[in-house]
Amino acid sequence: MEKVCRDSLSASDTFEIGKEIAMSAKPGDVYCLYGDLGTGKTVFSQGFGNGLGILEPISSPTFTILKEYDEGRIPFYHFDVYRIGCSDEMDEIGYYDKIDGDGVCLIEWAELIGDILPEVFYRVTIEKDLERGFDYRKITLEQVSLV
Repeated sequence: MEKVCRDSLSASDTFEIGKEIAMSAKPGDVYCLYGDLGTGKTVFSQGFGNGLGILEPISSPTFTILKEYDEGRIPFYHFDVYRIGCSDEMDEIGYYDKIDGDGVCLIEWAELIGDILPEVFYRVTIEKDLERGFDYRKITLEQVSLV
């Protein structure tokens, strides 16, 4: 897969891009979200959940680290590892079971657990460019292989 870049001009665009990407997600896929605070990772995640057919509200699991959703076409495991002290803590919440499981994983702040990411994953980078407008975001999707 080659790198795909999309422009988002609003939160609704970011939501729709997340939704579109999720529609092609398969069991076992891992999507890692990269972006500064306030770039729209949660909005992207909400669209991603919607694209999987999840109707309940998606919120960032900042304090719980993991939220599981089973109502969509495949299980959705939404991680927010912003508050993780070290990657060893991920074992306590069932990280490896989810990564190797039957659903799709989306990991916000994935750079904080880079040492335990799977060998193949999708990197989603969300970047602001204030010169193009306050609401502008560049969303880049690329497959990463560490092997």
